[in-house]
Amino acid sequence: MFAFFNRLRKAARRAVLPVAALALAACDPAALGGLGGVAGGGGGPRIDTAKPVPVALLVPRGSGQPSDELLANNLENAARLAMRDLNGVQIDLRVYGTAGNAQTAASQAAQAVNDGAQIIVGPLYAEAANAAGVAVAPQNVNVLAFSNNTTIAGGNVFVLGSTFANTANRLVSYAASQGKDRVVVVHAQDVAGQLGRNAIQQAISRSGATLVGTVDYPLSQQGVVSAVPRVKAAVDGAAANAVFMTATTSAGLPLLSQLLPEAGVTPATTQFVGITRWDIPPQTLELPGVQGGWFALPDPNRAGAFRSQYQAAYGSAPHPLAGLAFDGIAAIGALVAQGNAGALTGSALTQGSGFQGASGIFRLRPDGTNERGLAVATVRDNQVIVIDPAPRAFGGAGF
Repeated sequence: MFAFFNRLRKAARRAVLPVAALALAACDPAALGGLGGVAGGGGGPRIDTAKPVPVALLVPRGSGQPSDELLANNLENAARLAMRDLNGVQIDLRVYGTAGNAQTAASQAAQAVNDGAQIIVGPLYAEAANAAGVAVAPQNVNVLAFSNNTTIAGGNVFVLGSTFANTANRLVSYAASQGKDRVVVVHAQDVAGQLGRNAIQQAISRSGATLVGTVDYPLSQQGVVSAVPRVKAAVDGAAANAVFMTATTSAGLPLLSQLLPEAGVTPATTQFVGITRWDIPPQTLELPGVQGGWFALPDPNRAGAFRSQYQAAYGSAPHPLAGLAFDGIAAIGALVAQGNAGALTGSALTQGSGFQGASGIFRLRPDGTNERGLAVATVRDNQVIVIDPAPRAFGGAGF
């Protein structure tokens, strides 16, 4: 059993290490210094939509890390893929390497604007995105960062990465609609776990559900094991009918999903819900404890179409984060196509109707965060089954 968990964890690290690195970089508020409010939310340059629009793409090239180089190439490929679908809009894409660090990101962002860039797509890591935003704020240039860190969002920085808040809102709302409205939150004591907990608690407060318990644990095998009796007590003591977990497939989820049923917290009476992806890596779907559990994921049809398009163009599957670069270019192209000289201002970027991206609809919010159309899925017979489809437009199901 534990040998299987070890294999799963190793596979998960290979599959999603860059995603985990992004999450960790995006979850250290003390290291960031918060950008919010550096530039006005409606700011941005005026452009000539009849001419090619200079766009800077900041990628983590030059760090010397193979994972960063792979991701940099995938992000650039996805951006160029999006440019093929812009129906006459011309983008002058200029690519800059950040070496994965904040100082280089700031200098490259400033250089990009000096070179004529009118908007920046990227960079990846939160500190780098924060630094880039500060560097170009005096020039009234907006930044569409690949980070999912909402602490850097605001002013001239918009985050494209999927956020805990977006996922929690979708899942809590769906759970409440299904009568799973008495919630125990189970989370690790690290920063990511705390941010996930906060997102779930805030979503509960807006949904009509009730938070009946919270159980935390040190991020270790023994920490997870020792938390199980406390989860059991919290569920029984408050008659909870849902357990929301922040655990990832590479840290905590395999143990929790196995030990909780063994302790008597069974999916038959208590719905397991996760705010991380339970289908990455695919081996996770084999775990007995996740059968019947709920999690959120991007629109499978749109995401599948993007994967196929990318594979056909470049001969390999895209990195899980590559679609963020596609989204940034797609949003810019859609706005420029309207012929509005203010297409790259904050007020235009935050249009309520949003955009069609690599994995479905999304929109940028005035506070610099984003909202994405997500499907709710369950695991049944080791397969992902969508039980509530992603919305096709804002204002529909799940919003």
